[in-house]
Amino acid sequence: MKILFVHPHGSNWMGEGTDITSLFNLMPPLGILSIAAYLEARGMEAEIVDCYGTALRGEALVAEIVRRRPDAVAFSCTTSSFLEGYALAEALRERLPEAAIVFGGPHACSVGVSLLDRFPAIDYLVIGEGEQTLYELAAAGFRNGGAIPGVGYRKEGVGTLSAPRELIPDLDSLPFPAYRRLPDFPRRYTLPLFSYPTAPNTSIISSRGCPYQCSYCDRSVFSRGFRFNSPEYIVEHLKMLHRDFGIRHAFFYDDLFTTDRSRVARFCELKERERLPVGYNCIARLEHVDDELLRLLKRSGCWQVNFGIESGDPEVIRKHRKYYGLDEVQEKLALVRRAGMRVKGLFMIGLPGESEASIRRTIDYALSLPLDEINVTKFTPFPGAPIYRDIREQGEFDESWPLMNCMNFVFVPKGMTREQLEGLYNEFIRRFYRRTRIHWGYTQMLWKSPDSILRFLRHLPEILRFEMRQKW
Repeated sequence: MKILFVHPHGSNWMGEGTDITSLFNLMPPLGILSIAAYLEARGMEAEIVDCYGTALRGEALVAEIVRRRPDAVAFSCTTSSFLEGYALAEALRERLPEAAIVFGGPHACSVGVSLLDRFPAIDYLVIGEGEQTLYELAAAGFRNGGAIPGVGYRKEGVGTLSAPRELIPDLDSLPFPAYRRLPDFPRRYTLPLFSYPTAPNTSIISSRGCPYQCSYCDRSVFSRGFRFNSPEYIVEHLKMLHRDFGIRHAFFYDDLFTTDRSRVARFCELKERERLPVGYNCIARLEHVDDELLRLLKRSGCWQVNFGIESGDPEVIRKHRKYYGLDEVQEKLALVRRAGMRVKGLFMIGLPGESEASIRRTIDYALSLPLDEINVTKFTPFPGAPIYRDIREQGEFDESWPLMNCMNFVFVPKGMTREQLEGLYNEFIRRFYRRTRIHWGYTQMLWKSPDSILRFLRHLPEILRFEMRQKW
């Protein structure tokens, strides 16, 4: 049984021009890699076509998939990549009529079985974690999906969920992701520019789920529980990446890497004891960090800590996530800097209830923080997020799936315009990065992250063309 996984590219990030983001930040499709490894460990053949890592598009991509003659094609799609994936599925339905077509990933899990009523080329949906569900579906020859938990199938022509799939209780029971199935790994895959000291590098995930209730987060795939790999498993994962692929730096892409303090402390102890020459970045919640934990992170090789700050307006924060005092944010970020690590702030603008005044408060607040860099996303109401249920009552929502990638303002809060939001977004980026302190920080990258400098210079023409389009 051969399963071919496809990770569609989706729409261009801003809807026009060249997608420069994948030149400077390309994460391996870890969900697909985990499922592929699970299938291989049980005697099945798994292949992967990551459209971000290949130049193949359109007919050439279809021809390549047909050439491999899979028994099933499994698509993993975000909301913005779903329609591109479905167009491929329609073409494959004609060219590979015997192959089963399966869709999973965030969009399938958040929209659910109603997709089967609207998109006839899809045979099955995998709802929730994919490892066990896809294996059992494949082992059954892609028949009788209704008997397998976690499967969306058609019953009398109507999309139906078989039964909920229980979450995998022990993540250490899963094999390491099948990185070797990516032809250009790790050369083609890299962390964001200036966010690492050495190359090659990559991302890993060591936990699943989240217990928090942020209004804008879609938890459809892994639910709201919190499960994690043991410190021993994580260290072995890093050792494998270093041994087999030469990885020298990793980004823990977990939303809540620092949630379980004992796990983090044990990981830091093991990694330091092993003298493993792999540095790392992580994402932390402000309420989880203190001097002691930060010293542990630094000693074990942590280079940068990212924090989700989202907004500088207290009322906006209270409406959408657990509140954390703005003065306390400044204090915690200063602790990270004093511990010797870089700090990145994650912000979001265009949330329901925001106004020009509240966004300007966020901009001014961000400029007051001891941040080395920022990432600013454009609020996108995904179908699985709590806020999606009444989003149209709070503003204008253009539910155009290809544009729902957090880099387009598909939602406009009441009292604002899309042009206003775009102007404030550009002003945010411009004011933050066009400061002497930030310029000096990037000058230091000549010796702190020489690979970033080389990649930046290599792609300078694309950067300049992008800058001209933004008219900053």
